[in-house]
Amino acid sequence: MATLKEILTRRPVSATIRLTVPAGGARPAPPVGPALGQYRLNLMAFCKDFNARTQKYKPDTPMSVTITAFKDNTFEFTVKSPSVTWYLKKAAGVENGSGRPGHVSASTITLKHVYEIAKVKQQDPYCQYMPLESICKSIIGTANSMGIKVQKELD
Repeated sequence: MATLKEILTRRPVSATIRLTVPAGGARPAPPVGPALGQYRLNLMAFCKDFNARTQKYKPDTPMSVTITAFKDNTFEFTVKSPSVTWYLKKAAGVENGSGRPGHVSASTITLKHVYEIAKVKQQDPYCQYMPLESICKSIIGTANSMGIKVQKELD
């Protein structure tokens, strides 16, 4: 439960904005500019902070960012790692999944790929306290729904 001091110091939230921005590629142009501009947020401050936080990722890696805009024109944001589907496509070396998952296999990956993706996803704030095994099972389910076969070892 929140203390009285926390309740009194809370700032009223104006909006929550969810964007997908390429790593290191935040510019005050669309899609970032119009999304933040309508809430009168400082575009350059966001771009500089976002690009600094996403330096360790390869350029053009799609990053999910959630921006909380407050009524006093300030903001906070959290950056999540790229989606599981993006990692699976990179590991499998395909542009998109199968048109008929379960019938036609788009590609094949190993359990080692799944484990590496799970280790990266465990760093996300939402998966921080999930066991690695559960994240792996979720990734295998996503791979199956994309038509990517998961094998113990490649033949």
